[in-house]
Amino acid sequence: MIFGTHQKNTLEQYHDVASRAVKSALMADGHFGYVMPIGGVCAYRNQISVVGVGVDIACGNAALNLGMVPPMDARDHGRLADEIYNTLAFGKGKVNRCDDAPSDHPLFEDDRWNLIPREHRDSLRDTARNQLGTIGGGNHYVDVFVDPETSMGWVGAHFGSRALGFKITNAILSLQQGGAWDERGPEEEVLLDLKVPGGLGSRYSDLMQLAGDYAYAGREWVVSKVARMISSTTPLDLVHNHHNFAWREDHWIDGEIDAEKESLIVIRKGATPAWPDQRGFVGGSMGDNAVILKGVFADYKDTDTMLLQQDALFSTVHGAGRVMGRMQAKGKRGKDGEWKRQPMVIQSEVDDWLAEKGVTLRGGGLDEAPQAYRRLPDVLQAQGPTVTVLHTLKPLIVCMADD
Repeated sequence: MIFGTHQKNTLEQYHDVASRAVKSALMADGHFGYVMPIGGVCAYRNQISVVGVGVDIACGNAALNLGMVPPMDARDHGRLADEIYNTLAFGKGKVNRCDDAPSDHPLFEDDRWNLIPREHRDSLRDTARNQLGTIGGGNHYVDVFVDPETSMGWVGAHFGSRALGFKITNAILSLQQGGAWDERGPEEEVLLDLKVPGGLGSRYSDLMQLAGDYAYAGREWVVSKVARMISSTTPLDLVHNHHNFAWREDHWIDGEIDAEKESLIVIRKGATPAWPDQRGFVGGSMGDNAVILKGVFADYKDTDTMLLQQDALFSTVHGAGRVMGRMQAKGKRGKDGEWKRQPMVIQSEVDDWLAEKGVTLRGGGLDEAPQAYRRLPDVLQAQGPTVTVLHTLKPLIVCMADD
């Protein structure tokens, strides 16, 4: 099932991975990725795809509802933006230097670390300790929002398992193709069998879960840290999801609602789980609104919606989706400083966009410009009646790495 419209290379990628899946779907924010397109969802019988989950295992979104917060003007936004950007670690390879960094988190004593070879285990665990609660680069962010309808403040974060997930992915890709743990395997799709006890598939699945727990801990620490910068009151609510992950779920596969469900491994790469009444936080671009949404609860009187949810594998978009690549947006200069590829976005366009929206930005490059993305309301509309928006969140502050 394909939601929305997509470029030719995205569709070719989707049809390729779908040919090896029991069932598949492409969300409306989909775009070209590595092997499996971003926004792709594939279901398998007792198999798992490492490249399907991707190198950023458990990348996801968290949004914390702060309740009513003190009123802030533009100068307050600027000071808070500086505090967030100077306190948290944005960018590739950065470490968490906060006094309250969660380096003693219980997950570092988890038995699943023993699945990593002894000679690599301590160094990877040390790296993970240092990076827990760091944001990374690319399209990862920390945002401060307001809900215009309720005037409540929200803090949102988007990032994954950092170097831990990257190392696990590349190690398993190497091992599945006959290489060593510390080598980097080519990004090719090989479906690992989960039925073999102690096999590579089971090993990867357990390490993926470890990386998922790590990503959850990092995002929850970040949104709580920023919440304390804003208000001393106790936050009201947390909405939290992975969107690069694999789950064992029961699904209909033959299009009949009354048929028996089958247990499948569902991989979502840049797609948000959206089971009935399950909430998710979905961001737009740096200058657009975000939303808190949930999967609709359709009854048997609305079989069209139920079938559409089934076709989507109870998934929805994870963002607005790119319309141009990073290099297209920001261009590329040669060593002589001359343009080898002209940028499709210019800085003044971004500045004007953010000024009109009233957004205070720290970091962020032209590759993350609003012009490089679709508009979130459009992709949500293309998903049809499978989800409903609970809250629309207006961004006040956006902090990203300046890559």
